Amino acid sequence: MGLQHRLTLGLGVFVSFFISAALARDADSPSLSEYPDCAAECIADALQGGFCAPSNQTCLCTDQGFQQNLTTCVSAGCTIPEALAAQNSSLAACGAPIRDRAQQFVHLTNALAIITGVFVAVRFGYKMIVSTVRLGIDDWLVLASMLSFVPTAVITVYGTTPNGLGKDIWTLTPSSITAITRFCYFLGILYFVQIAFVKLSIISFYIRIFPAQETQRLLWGTFIFTSVWGFAFVLVDIFSCRPISYFWHQWDGLHEGTCTDSNATLWSHASFSVALDFWILAVPLWQLRSLQLHWKKKLSVAIMFSVGTLVTIVSIVRFQALVHYGKSMNKTWELYNVSIWSTIEITVGIICACLPTIRVVLVRIFPILSTASAQHSRGNQYNEQSNGPQHTGSRARAQTVATVSADRPNSEEEHDVEAPGIIFHKTYRLRYSESDEIALVPLRPHEEGKQ
Repeated sequence: MGLQHRLTLGLGVFVSFFISAALARDADSPSLSEYPDCAAECIADALQGGFCAPSNQTCLCTDQGFQQNLTTCVSAGCTIPEALAAQNSSLAACGAPIRDRAQQFVHLTNALAIITGVFVAVRFGYKMIVSTVRLGIDDWLVLASMLSFVPTAVITVYGTTPNGLGKDIWTLTPSSITAITRFCYFLGILYFVQIAFVKLSIISFYIRIFPAQETQRLLWGTFIFTSVWGFAFVLVDIFSCRPISYFWHQWDGLHEGTCTDSNATLWSHASFSVALDFWILAVPLWQLRSLQLHWKKKLSVAIMFSVGTLVTIVSIVRFQALVHYGKSMNKTWELYNVSIWSTIEITVGIICACLPTIRVVLVRIFPILSTASAQHSRGNQYNEQSNGPQHTGSRARAQTVATVSADRPNSEEEHDVEAPGIIFHKTYRLRYSESDEIALVPLRPHEEGKQ
């Protein structure tokens, strides 16, 4: 069933109820002249049918025969804009409140745009000014995600919300509904681009930190698939209607054209997105098995990677909002929820992609975050390997770096050296404090005279 047919049928039901309520409230007010001609004729015909008396509120609001008669007439005799106008007049006469959530969305969009921009700025500022690591493809993809979100925020603040996003559709003028739908066309394309960029930036980061050949092939395959997936849905969204302008004109049922099933497109994209999120999360968690780390450190790394599940959770909530939107006749009201979760999904995704760099920045600003963790981990390893007594007491001094050398004449590392041979020296660079159990580390003094 087409969008205009569903809107006509749904609005017929709404209009019949609210017209009935208005008539029941006061038989003389509102006047039938306040309604579009088609709706006024339907009201007169329904009342003349003898189903209910104009002053009988219970009958007007509950009688199935009267409701069916009025609904059938409005659906068949009124255009969608006329049905909306009739419904708005009825609601105003009944004293129904005007619902408006637009400003909440504006405030949220502005806040998330600023916070996300700060995260991206810190990431690039650190890497360009402080770090010796060159900018990688993951950095540029994060920047592309942020730059593509800027027009989304601008359209939201100055386009969709001023025209009535977050309001009931029957309170809007036809031109406002057309404007919102036109803006949503471009927002949909931008969303598909942004979500692809966010996922590709995270995949690129994993490609950089997991050098194993098999993992690289797996990640590059995921990168290529995600690129094709994102590009395909962008094309589908651009050419979803013929002509393209029919996308924002189809709602009124007064224009001619064809469109693909937008609900099917949105639902399939959301399903693939959630599945990709789980796959992208599974790859680094699987690689943790082979890392030679203490289990506590593995756990901390796993938690860092798992922060990305926030994006997955938001994607699932957004999918539910899409389902409600697809079934609703009150499109501009339900579109609010879809827009909210789409904005949160993109911005949280960008923030999560920046978290590894933010962690490095925080450790540089607050070295205790790294030092305390390293000392605790090293102390645990010493305790596990030693049967000797534990020494505690004196307060640790500032960290000291020392270089210690040890001869290993019988080590495995010199068994391939041919005669006359070279004596092997190994240097260890240690960071310690007085509280470290130095006695538990078997070291031999360096013999300076040996070659």
